[in-house]
Amino acid sequence: MPRFSSDHILETVLHHPIVPVFYHAEAAYAKRIMQACYDGGLRVFEFTNRGEKAPQVFAELVTFVRDTCPDMLLGIGTIYQAEEAERFIAAGADFVVQPVTTAAVAAVCQQHDVPWLPGAMTLNEIYNATQLGAKLVKVFPGNVVGPGYIKSLRGPMPTVKIMVTGGVEPTTESLQEWFGAGVNVVGMGSQLFKNADDTEALSRQIADLLKFVDTLKK
Repeated sequence: MPRFSSDHILETVLHHPIVPVFYHAEAAYAKRIMQACYDGGLRVFEFTNRGEKAPQVFAELVTFVRDTCPDMLLGIGTIYQAEEAERFIAAGADFVVQPVTTAAVAAVCQQHDVPWLPGAMTLNEIYNATQLGAKLVKVFPGNVVGPGYIKSLRGPMPTVKIMVTGGVEPTTESLQEWFGAGVNVVGMGSQLFKNADDTEALSRQIADLLKFVDTLKK
């Protein structure tokens, strides 16, 4: 059984619209990073399925979140196959992120009432994702399409909820550009974790970025 309803999770993602995108093969290190993100105010975390140890580390993170960071939503990213989605949902994933859009993964997520965030790039891909039930679509890679593309697609698609991943930098200038173009959520990967060994500095940086995003939403 999921901890939260799909609607509650989507509301939380939209309310806390910076999502770290992270993978590490060592569970202890991943826990330190997650704790730093939580201490900084983040409440949504995407762990990516990009290494052979991903299932093992993810299972440990699920326990850690429920014991130590109870308000944190922990999702799994880089999912291609329905079997992968089933495995990670059974392990406790709060949401599933794909780099592509597949009907099979969509069906698994709908069956379990788990939010499905498919990856898309073109207007056709975004539209098809919404037709399969996506309420939040990941546009990737952001560094290729740019904020101008988001601004343009808002003409024919003014209401689709968009998360951009790739090319979002942890600076007020970058956040201003992307949210000003019309995204609802941003995903941040390696740019956010350049100096992640200093977890206190990471927490402070995250807190500052969240404060800035709050000003953009007012």
